[in-house]
Amino acid sequence: MIPAASNHHRTSSKSTTTGILQLCAAMLFIPGLDVFAKLLGQGLDPVEVTFMRFVMQILLMAPLVIWARQWHVPTGTLMMQFARGILLAIATVCFFAALQHLPMAEAISIYFVQPLILTALSAIFLGEQIRQRRIIAIIIGLFGVMVILQPSLVIFGTPALYPLATALAMAGYVTITRQLAGKAHPYQMQFIVGVTAAFALGMTMIIGQMFNIVGTGFIMPDTQQFEWIIYMGLIATIGHIFIVWAANNAPASVLAPFQYMEIISSVILGYLVFGDLPAKSTVLGVIIIVACGIYLFHRERIAAQKDNEQDR
Repeated sequence: MIPAASNHHRTSSKSTTTGILQLCAAMLFIPGLDVFAKLLGQGLDPVEVTFMRFVMQILLMAPLVIWARQWHVPTGTLMMQFARGILLAIATVCFFAALQHLPMAEAISIYFVQPLILTALSAIFLGEQIRQRRIIAIIIGLFGVMVILQPSLVIFGTPALYPLATALAMAGYVTITRQLAGKAHPYQMQFIVGVTAAFALGMTMIIGQMFNIVGTGFIMPDTQQFEWIIYMGLIATIGHIFIVWAANNAPASVLAPFQYMEIISSVILGYLVFGDLPAKSTVLGVIIIVACGIYLFHRERIAAQKDNEQDR
């Protein structure tokens, strides 16, 4: 996800190159978060793992918020920032739950339908125009998801749908992020997201304990699990800081296609740590989804160039 800070990038060639390298570093780094989440999911419920992930984000982001003096919340943004936190909590719980059942490559591949969903939501909620070629690209991309989902549903059952739920929640999260563009500092936004998500997940665990809701249990982590939680928090925070830096150096339309490098990193780490390799149907589906996503980003870049020419 390319955050709101992308609206404030510099346009020099050197700056753009730096931004691309920073995003590539983030995309190669962030799947490490999924590795530790999958390891933790072998002994802990997904809500607890997600709760711990956001507690670590709070602890790591608080010094940055204080250093940047970003404790004042801009008027009219608080409820939107809360909504971002809830959506990200839902997205993360669904994805961590998926990782308990699916190989990393399958889970991240299904999730990457998110840019296609985002394009549709941007038209509905942000008033962005979708022309016929974009609609066709979205439909073809959804076909790519079905190519992955069909055998995955047979093998893994309902959990194969969890990454799709993640994509839906993340598309909503990014839509709100775009609405907040230029109104709130990225450090503040990440901190408030962490606080909101941790509170919501903490309440979910309390209610889950009262009504015996599956997946909401709490078990005190052992020493090894605490180490994994720390690593998970560090990777998430460092990775997102790299994304913020990248977004400040290059336009979102330039950076967006490079986020697909996360699939490569997920496949490599999934094989090295868990011995998982993507199925042939997954590879085919990924090719379709990535091709459609890159086409949408290309059309967005052309539209942005036309808008700039009209403004001159």
